[in-house]
Amino acid sequence: MNLRRKAVHRLLIVLAQALALILVPALALAQQPLVSDPEIYEKDHFRSECKVAQFDPGFIERFDINNDGIIDLVSNQGKLVCDGKRGPACSNDGCPYNFYLQAKEGGYFMIATAQLYGYDFVKYFGNMVFLLKMHPRYCDRTDAEPCEMRVRVKGGRFLTISKK
Repeated sequence: MNLRRKAVHRLLIVLAQALALILVPALALAQQPLVSDPEIYEKDHFRSECKVAQFDPGFIERFDINNDGIIDLVSNQGKLVCDGKRGPACSNDGCPYNFYLQAKEGGYFMIATAQLYGYDFVKYFGNMVFLLKMHPRYCDRTDAEPCEMRVRVKGGRFLTISKK
């Protein structure tokens, strides 16, 4: 009888852990405050950080990044000029990009920030995916050729398909 009780106890622990793995990511997204418009949010941030903030075309791009039919947003800090300095947060690793998904109920939430050289948005096996170009160390390499990583956005997360 004691063995049966231990087995049931283990089963309950495994079920609780599985439930936690399912619910925790959803709860994390639910707790993140929505931004009504990331373009306004980001521009206001840099206007408060810089005496003079200029935003070149391409600072904000709006398109459906997760294939749900709703327009999302990507910001590129390489297209920011802050007090005369282009891309103040850019380095040899690239520039910061912020990726926002639009919620069905309205508003946006940020799903990722990445230091990139750039990206392409390409069709891959019927889905639109990012082809991120980044520092070679992100592909565990030491050569000079940029790392290319295919990433699909699904369920509010980046899922790596391949990297080279």
